[in-house]
Amino acid sequence: MVSNQVLQNTIEGIKEISHLELGIMDSDGREVAVTAPVFANAASAIPDFANSPADSQSAGPYQFFKVMDEQQLEYVIVVYGETDSSLLIGRMAAFQLKGLMSAFKERYDKDSFMKNLLLDNLLLIDIYSRAKKLHIASDAQRVVMIVETGFERDRNVLEVVQEFIGTTTTDFVTAVDESNVVVVKDLTDGSRIKDIEKTASAIDAHLRKLGISGVRIAYGTVVSEIKEVSRSYKEAKMALDVSKIFFEDRTVIAYNELGIGRLIYQLPIPLCKMFIREIFKGKNPEEFDQETLATINKFFENSLNVSETSRQLFIHRNTLVYRLDKLQKSTGLDLRVFEDAITFKIALMVVKYMKYMKQFEY
Repeated sequence: MVSNQVLQNTIEGIKEISHLELGIMDSDGREVAVTAPVFANAASAIPDFANSPADSQSAGPYQFFKVMDEQQLEYVIVVYGETDSSLLIGRMAAFQLKGLMSAFKERYDKDSFMKNLLLDNLLLIDIYSRAKKLHIASDAQRVVMIVETGFERDRNVLEVVQEFIGTTTTDFVTAVDESNVVVVKDLTDGSRIKDIEKTASAIDAHLRKLGISGVRIAYGTVVSEIKEVSRSYKEAKMALDVSKIFFEDRTVIAYNELGIGRLIYQLPIPLCKMFIREIFKGKNPEEFDQETLATINKFFENSLNVSETSRQLFIHRNTLVYRLDKLQKSTGLDLRVFEDAITFKIALMVVKYMKYMKQFEY
């Protein structure tokens, strides 16, 4: 449906050219958009005109014109003023409005198609037939981005992102739920992975510049068939969730950057609990003091290099060795041994995952 604001702008533009007052009414005679308060007396004549077979009709100073959509009366255009040009202007206005309706209807149909495509609500045969009907390329390279923001009651993030992306016939900006905006980006112009990240970062910067808080953007892998768009969407959705657990400081994240975090995210919680019990022998990793945790994290950051870790922690090498020995006694894992270090690192990530998922328990 064409918005009332667009209808108002359209007849205001026609008025500037023709110097005639115009009104758009529904089939019951209610005003939708008018250029002047002179159409009240025309309302009573519209129901009879709507039921007549005529496409246009005169009644006093008013000229009535039907605007049809698939054999259904959608609007009645009323031109006020008995002039030689009233008939011509009315027909031109009706033609213009019909064109607007077709354009908005196609846009709505494309948006509806893209939503159902993302959510896997279409059969394979329907995907290709509807894409062809809507003139959407089925073999273009695309990537799906999800834009999440904090709750902003006074901001329409969807419109902001649509305006930023621009009105292209190949890119789509839509929303499949109340919290996220989805961008289906066309890459047939030869865009590379770096270009995708650059676009995501530009959206992030633009939203923050407008004062929109809590921005986090994730994107999936590039797909070459329209039927695979839903896969890129699911990947972006997973990347968004995983980034909140293991990449809290990142505002832009790609699915292929998730690493082992992607595997841990798909583990069942009972299996995670059993793994932690086996590794830490009943000890809760959250009971480690801050000094120990800081030492562990810095040791991992420096690829198990004792000398570099002690230097960055401003402690003697022997002090670091003492801390690592103490940790080995309590857990049975020697972080200086690669296999034990990997086990310990995964265990800490599992604990972090469990802690995150605990907030969703009821």
